[in-house]
Amino acid sequence: MLPRIGPRRLRIMQFRNRGWNRGLALLSVGFASVHAQTVGNATGLGRRLVEEGGRLFSASCAPCHGRNGEGAQGQSEGLKPPDLTSGVFRHGNRDEDVFKVIANGVPGTGMPSFEPLGADAIRSLVAFVRSLSRSGATASGDAASGEALFWGKGNCGRCHTLAGRGGNLGPNLNSGRRRNDVARLKQSIVAPDDEIAEGYEVVSVTTPDGKTMTGIARFYDSFSVRLLTVSGEERTFFRDELTSVRRDMRSLMPADYGKRLSPKELDDLVAYIVKVRQEAVAQ
Repeated sequence: MLPRIGPRRLRIMQFRNRGWNRGLALLSVGFASVHAQTVGNATGLGRRLVEEGGRLFSASCAPCHGRNGEGAQGQSEGLKPPDLTSGVFRHGNRDEDVFKVIANGVPGTGMPSFEPLGADAIRSLVAFVRSLSRSGATASGDAASGEALFWGKGNCGRCHTLAGRGGNLGPNLNSGRRRNDVARLKQSIVAPDDEIAEGYEVVSVTTPDGKTMTGIARFYDSFSVRLLTVSGEERTFFRDELTSVRRDMRSLMPADYGKRLSPKELDDLVAYIVKVRQEAVAQ
């Protein structure tokens, strides 16, 4: 039997629902201009919304979606949060759709309702999520040549997965922060230490016999370390049995691709990565 709702409580609920729906209607009117301001070089209101949304995202959303919106943190904890950097969303791509998902949550998933934050705060979160998928310049290279480079001369597939194949020592390139941002992609290739992907910091351990092994920490706490080594082998070490454990804020990716590849080859490589990502999102 359903609980009885008195007339006074019913009037309060109806008032709240009308207020919330009116708020959604008013927000939808303003979303187009806000979205336009958050694309490209945001200024004024758009920039303030993105900054405020970023602060809220770090506090409320990053524990599952990761600080860059790629979902890495939640995946490491057994959840399946979507990659928010694609700009394509399962429950709708309009700003109003994103707003409703944040406000109402998604039943049956780990996504809760954030309605208590209020409409203004949720609107700033929408602006920040939109900023994660801003694309920069258009990829001007030849994707077919880039594909040959990726799997050949560049040997990128040894560490990275793309188009359903490759290694796992580096980040999966089917996704990534601002996945179609050409300038950021180029920078990540020629200067990989500038922005290390979450979960891919380098850890080195030294055993009592003087051997040092370096790799990516798959698990790291006060008692043990599980490494994915550069040879692709997973090894677990108890910390009290090691001489030293060192975390290095650097990437395992070679830092000389800016010298190894010509400007045209770099453009081709980026064009291939962007093409594969766009095709993955369209599926």
